[in-house]
Amino acid sequence: MASTSGLLGGIAGNPADVLNVRMQHDAALPVSERRNYKNAVEGLYRMAREEGVKSLWRGVWPNSMRAVLMTASQLASYDAFKGVLLSRAKMEDGLTTHFTASFLAGFVATTVCSPVDVIKTRVMSAKESQGLMTLLGTIVKNEGFGWMFRGWVPSFIRLGPHTIATFLFLEQHKKIYRGLKGFEG
Repeated sequence: MASTSGLLGGIAGNPADVLNVRMQHDAALPVSERRNYKNAVEGLYRMAREEGVKSLWRGVWPNSMRAVLMTASQLASYDAFKGVLLSRAKMEDGLTTHFTASFLAGFVATTVCSPVDVIKTRVMSAKESQGLMTLLGTIVKNEGFGWMFRGWVPSFIRLGPHTIATFLFLEQHKKIYRGLKGFEG
C-alpha cells in the first residue's frame, strides 16, 4: 500500500516537480540559457507549449521510484526502529520513542532515496533527454560513485524534520482515535 501511494503521488506531482527543479536550477544557468518562468502557472504552460506536453512527464519514472522508495522506507524503517526501541531498548511507547524511531527512519529514507534524487534532478533539469544507462555512465565516469550521496545533508535537513513531524502526528492521532473509540493504549 505504501509503495502504491508513493508511486501514484510521484506520478501526479511530476509536472510540479519538474517545474520546481527547473526554476531552482535556472539561476545557475548562463543568462542565455535561462527559462525565466514568471510563476508556476506560466512555467507549466510554457513547458507544454514550447516543449510539448511530454516535457511535463520528464523524469516521471525516477521521480515515481523515489516516491515509492521514500514512502516504503519511511514506513518500514519507522515500524522496525520503534519495535526495536520498545523490545530491546525497553523504551516506553511515548514521545521519546516516536521521536527516536522517526529520526532514524528519516535517516534511512534520505539514504535510500539519495541516488534516485540525484538522477531525478539531473533528468529533470536537462535540456535534452538521454537514456538512464547513458546518464549513469556519464555520472560515474565524471564523478565516481560519490555522486550517489551528493546533496545528502540538505536532503536530510528537509526530510528528517518532515519524517519526525509525520510520525509524531500519526502517533498522537492514533492515541486520540483509540481514546475516542475506547481502545487500550
